[in-house]
Order: sequence, then C-alpha cells, then structure tokens
Amino acid sequence: MPARYLDLHVTEMLPASCLNRGEHDLPKTFQLGNTTRAVITSQCVKRAIRTDLEEELNEYAVRTRRIPPRVIAALKRAGWPDDLADYAGSQIAQCSTPSGLASDETKSHRTQAMIYTAEKALLDDLTDVCIRHRTALQEGLAATRTPAPKGKKTEPPDCLPGKELGAILARRTACINLFGRMLAGHDDSHVSGAVHMAWAFTTHTSDRQPDFFTSKEDWDEPGDRGSAFLDTAFLTAGVFYRYACVNLTELTANLDGDTDEALRLTGLFMDTFLLTHPGAKQTSTAPHTLPDTVAYVVRDRRPVSYAAAFDQPVRAGHQGGYLASTRKALSQQAALTDRLIGARRRIGHGHTTAHTNPLDHLGPHHDGFEDLTAAALLAAAQPPACS
Repeated sequence: MPARYLDLHVTEMLPASCLNRGEHDLPKTFQLGNTTRAVITSQCVKRAIRTDLEEELNEYAVRTRRIPPRVIAALKRAGWPDDLADYAGSQIAQCSTPSGLASDETKSHRTQAMIYTAEKALLDDLTDVCIRHRTALQEGLAATRTPAPKGKKTEPPDCLPGKELGAILARRTACINLFGRMLAGHDDSHVSGAVHMAWAFTTHTSDRQPDFFTSKEDWDEPGDRGSAFLDTAFLTAGVFYRYACVNLTELTANLDGDTDEALRLTGLFMDTFLLTHPGAKQTSTAPHTLPDTVAYVVRDRRPVSYAAAFDQPVRAGHQGGYLASTRKALSQQAALTDRLIGARRRIGHGHTTAHTNPLDHLGPHHDGFEDLTAAALLAAAQPPACS
C-alpha cells in the first residue's frame, strides 16, 4: 500500500515580534531567492506544538539529560548513603543500553545524550528498580573499591537489569508517536517521526528592524536624566508561509495499526499547528494573529510543499500589504503542482481563507478551521487512489 500524507499549507501575518532568536540574541533570518527572509525554525515550532499538545492531552514527555541526577536525589531522600546513591545513578546510565550511555560523573552522571521518554512514573519506576537491586548495587560499589591487578583497570559491573531499564526509557506518548525519537545504541526505543516540519519564512523580503528603547528609573535623583537602561532590540514582521505534513501511514504503524487513534491525533495536530506560536517575547510583542489562509491536501506516495511559490519574493499591493499577493502565489503554485503531477494520487484537498472570496486551485472552500479539519480527516480516511 502506498504511504499516505496530509500536507498543510498556512500563510499568516505576524506583526513586530521575535519568536525565534539565534546565538547573538537576534531574530533569525536567512537568504532565499537572493533576498533576506525572516524565519522561524522547525525545531522552535515543534517544541511549541509539542508542549501545547501535551497540555491538551494531559500526557507529558520529557527530553532531558538529568535522569541519573534525579534518581540520585530521590534515593538520597529515601535515606540511601551518598556514595551508594551516586553509584546507582551511574548504573542507570551504564545499564540502560547495551553499550551504556556516556555520562559526566562530575555532574551526578548527567547523560551526554538527551533522552526523550514518557514522564509519567519515570523516576518512581527507575528508583524502584534501584531499590529492588540494592544488594547488587552495594556489591558492585564494593567491587569498584577493590584494588585492580597491576596494569589493569577495574570496570564497574552491570548491577541493574538492562532490559527493564530500557523498557522504561522506551515508553511512548502521543507526541513521541507523532514526532519520533532516536536514542543511539538503543534500537527498541526508536520511533520513526510521522510529522515533517519545515522552517517558516516570510513570503517577501524581511530583514531585522531595530527597536531602540529605554527603561525609566522611577526613583530618580535630582539631576538624573531618568533613563536607567538603554538598549536596542531587533524585531521582524511579515507574512509567513508555514508547511508541515503528517505521514499517516507511519503514524498508524507507530500506533500498532490503530487508524482511529491516528486520525484523532492528526486532527489534534492540525488544530495545534494552525493556532500555536512559539512563546518568545509574547508579553512584549503579543503576536497573537490567526492564519489568513489554510490549505490541506491528502496525497498518496509523497508529500508536496508549496515553498517554491515564494522563491521570488511577492510584492506589496498598490495600497501596501503582502497578504493578497501571497494568496495569489499560493494558489498559482497549487495549479502548477496539479499540472506537473496531476490529481491521480490526490485523495482530497480544500482550503479556508480570510479573503472575501474562495481561492482557485486550492480545492473546496470551508467556512472555518473546524470544518477544514473535519474535511481533511474524512479525506485521509478514504481508501487508496488507483495507482
């Protein structure tokens, strides 16, 4: 059976904001079509979506290097001696994968790799494993203190059951099934990502704009000029094109063939993708806009982005603004895609827009996001198109 994909195309105007900063604390930009565009990276958007989805589902995952330190702290609270608790933490890292997880013993065996796993009962269950194998840990700790034969190094023995630890770390949540997971050296925890996420970028030229600001001293002294702090922040603004797709076939496989659950999670992902922004500088810029145009396409065999519509930056209208020209470019790219690959493997498509009239080439028009999501899921559930 061919893989099935749900493509999501979103255009949205964002006012002055700084949703994604780089290493120099400046809004991220890059060159596209030989012009500068404001961008929001896929990593930034994914985290915002993941945290919102987890809150919606009340099902949390954690990406962390601090599992051993947290276990050590829990064992100490339970009355374990410091040296034994520390050794247990080292064993969590050593025994969780066949080759062990590299860790920093100077920082309570914090792992070098990030571990992404279900948060529920994680520390309780790992602590319980240590408690049940306390005798083995005590013997292992004693063995490490036995002088090694001259010229040889004593390696700490494995004192905890690796399969049990690995099974705990391999637990999944809905977001892990959506976004995937990889932990080097532990194949059982691997989950192929079902969501593909592109960088968002402005459909037109958009560079950083400076904002010189001052902070007023409320308790100023006579003769003070009143400004306690001066600085320049940088912001970006513009109409962004956002694209993501869901590999429905992969998501269903991650859910052991549960198609109903796959469709439910896809609907939740759609809702979150349309309405979620990264949280940076929200209180000082409040970029709480809504998408202007949203289009979906359900296809078999491969997804298709419409990013090429904006290789040439769109031009502002006669009265200013980029929304109208962005809508036109998006519609034209959909028509070009249909001309190049046809509609044979397109299962369904549709759109909604803030424009007064429906747009050509983007499929049936829907009144709002809820209707659009319902239509997309209905199309996603259809049998495969003829090859």
